[in-house]
Amino acid sequence: MKALRYAYADRRKKKRDFRRLWIARINAAVRMRGLSYSQFMGLLKHTSIQLNRKMLSQLAILEPAVFDQIVTIAKGVQK
Repeated sequence: MKALRYAYADRRKKKRDFRRLWIARINAAVRMRGLSYSQFMGLLKHTSIQLNRKMLSQLAILEPAVFDQIVTIAKGVQK
């Protein structure tokens, strides 16, 4: 019975843990480019770039050139 309760709770916890991981990765990548996470996410909203945190995290790790272009577009709106 305990195992079932832990499994139930951890299925929900896994979603929170992955979201925290994605945010930490995006934050690290964006800080190297001169922005904070909250500024970056706010700028993405203004530019209508609709990428979720999972995709942004993957781009930051696997495709840094593409991520740089996204950050450049977001910074262009800031000015």
